Amino acid sequence: MAHRISVIAGSFHKIESEQMIEVVETYCAANSLEIVEVVRVPGSMEKPLALKQQFLKSDVDGAVLLGIIEKGETLHGATMGNAVIKSIIELELEFMKPAGVGILGPGIEPQQIEPRVKAYALAAIVALHKQLAAS
Repeated sequence: MAHRISVIAGSFHKIESEQMIEVVETYCAANSLEIVEVVRVPGSMEKPLALKQQFLKSDVDGAVLLGIIEKGETLHGATMGNAVIKSIIELELEFMKPAGVGILGPGIEPQQIEPRVKAYALAAIVALHKQLAAS
């Protein structure tokens, strides 16, 4: 039986997000994972709500979250990143469903994004796949 997942991606960095989604779609097609839905949200702060909405669906076994939290001039990105990751972990525990996190940053510099985009997406979907296979 193929596991069914949702993909949740930020749309602020549209080009990079689409590249990340493509990596996940390619991996899923080659590894018997079915994508139930691709959800695009404005940024990382919206990801926990979208994740909860997906985890409430009985046909979703897990989710992969993709995006970027760039370094800013203040600690806003770090604060936001900590809150987002904490919320994702809490939702995994509440619903007993795994999430693969492919969020670059917080604190990533613009020149660091492009070389890491595809690797982070791949690492997130591979981690999710391993968690699903172990359950």
